[in-house]
Amino acid sequence: MTETIERTETHATFVIERDYPAPVDTVWHALSAEEARDQWFGAGEAFDIREKSHDFRVGGQTLEEGQWHDGPQSTFRATYTDIVDQHRMVFTYDMWVEGRHLSTSLTTIALVPEDGGTHLVYTEQGTHFDGLDSIEGREEGTRGLLEQLGSYLAAHR
Repeated sequence: MTETIERTETHATFVIERDYPAPVDTVWHALSAEEARDQWFGAGEAFDIREKSHDFRVGGQTLEEGQWHDGPQSTFRATYTDIVDQHRMVFTYDMWVEGRHLSTSLTTIALVPEDGGTHLVYTEQGTHFDGLDSIEGREEGTRGLLEQLGSYLAAHR
């Protein structure tokens, strides 16, 4: 028996702004350097990584594939399309769960120096497929990652 899937596309944009009490070079390092990024990006111990790579350069890719404990297999694959050192990174990324394509997004992270720290502006424009993912859930997950970034920065002052 073949499963019938209703094919839909939902487009959404969200913007999240954060102020971090760390200089731009420190925030940039946390976003771009693999050893730093590994400490805050992702689901932590709730996720068993099967394959992971991080090639931070224009045209480079980041991959994180694994299994949620007692849950589905998940794949995150990003390609960097623009990098302006310590100012802006732009990347596309795709999400899959159990081999089903959830979404494709275009993301820009911009850093602005401010007195006493860095103002980060995260903008995501996404297409979510076939009702498999919620826009609200994606924004909530991204907010959580940016909170984890803040915790990492606070611990590494």
